Amino acid sequence: MNGNMVGIVEFKNAITMAENEGLDLVEISPNANPPVCKIIDYGKHLFEQAKKKKEANKHQKTMVIKEVWLKPKIEDHDLGFKVKSACKFLSQGHKVKVSLRFRGREMQYTKMGMDVIDKFVGLCSEYGEPDKRPKLAGRNIMVVLSPSKK
Repeated sequence: MNGNMVGIVEFKNAITMAENEGLDLVEISPNANPPVCKIIDYGKHLFEQAKKKKEANKHQKTMVIKEVWLKPKIEDHDLGFKVKSACKFLSQGHKVKVSLRFRGREMQYTKMGMDVIDKFVGLCSEYGEPDKRPKLAGRNIMVVLSPSKK
């Protein structure tokens, strides 16, 4: 066949042609009128598709999201320690989700929590920038930091 179009052929003749070539008759477009078929080595076709998919996945980079938890009344040393670990994650190319949880009456001081988050983002600005502004969701303030493009 050598990739040449044969035109409209009876089903039995198409199967005979495929058997004579030692290949398979594969239906490409069953809904067309008449249905479109190809004479190919189906095993080889599946192998090549799997190979293409594997090659495409090889170049794909998976993004990992690491999480850092904070509290509104966090001390400077503790904040520095959390910043250090977040910067390490960002330098490795991971995203970092920073969450600040309010407990009990701390919900009345959401401004203090926003200040802590803003300070954290500022300290990590060398390694990453926030995707969006910090957002209050229930009893948590969350922001996602992405590695900065160098």
